[in-house]
Amino acid sequence: MWKFVLPVVVLVTATGARADETAIKLKDGPGRDVVMNNCAACHSLDYIQMNSPFLDQKLWEAEVTKMIKVFGAPVDDSDAKAIVDYLSRSYGRP
Repeated sequence: MWKFVLPVVVLVTATGARADETAIKLKDGPGRDVVMNNCAACHSLDYIQMNSPFLDQKLWEAEVTKMIKVFGAPVDDSDAKAIVDYLSRSYGRP
């Protein structure tokens, strides 16, 4: 019986968590779509808003590089630059 209950619980929980993602609204601007298409594939976009008080352009670049090189995010170089530019401009610490 538990073989069938556990997958259902996981599916319901995951579906509920994913449904809340629509509440996250990133600021409009160039590169926003690139961020949404690349970053949201692996994690919630609320990480951007949570980290914005702490990260400037150099630290956003380090975060994006870490996601690619350490965690294996499949982001090409032009998208990585657009992501860093957007995050620095829209969520960077002055």
